[in-house]
Amino acid sequence: MEDNILIDEKYIHIDCEYDNKEDLLKYLTDTMLEDNVIKNTFYENILAREFKYPTGLNTGVIKVAIPHTNPEHVNEAAISIATLKNPVKFNNMENSNEELFVDLVFMLAVDNPEKQVPLLVKLMGIFSQSDKLKEIKESKDKSEIKKIMEDLLEE
Repeated sequence: MEDNILIDEKYIHIDCEYDNKEDLLKYLTDTMLEDNVIKNTFYENILAREFKYPTGLNTGVIKVAIPHTNPEHVNEAAISIATLKNPVKFNNMENSNEELFVDLVFMLAVDNPEKQVPLLVKLMGIFSQSDKLKEIKESKDKSEIKKIMEDLLEE
């Protein structure tokens, strides 16, 4: 796996139902916190960063968000993936006043600042592949989503 980014099936959540990004991100961070992948400061810092630098991306029909925060709040590099039963509102990375209803969330826990930009670049390449986003969004199988992501990150 590229740069030892952990994609574990227990961090893949299918058909999540949340009314807002705060509750969704709390759920995703709690799962990682149980395994000590992130520090207990992660949640408050991911929300603060999301407020200041939104992470919603208008990637066409299936919109995504890539919430993340600084490496000092991370113990081990990992990605948490959530497919959403109903879209959740995030603000647009390119225009923070614009709201987007996202279908997929890729929450990044990056432990090394030098890895963050290359990972984001690789993810942007994945997000431009609408067929792959559709495959992830429609999958009901955690192992399938894990395999899709691992294959895409290794390309």
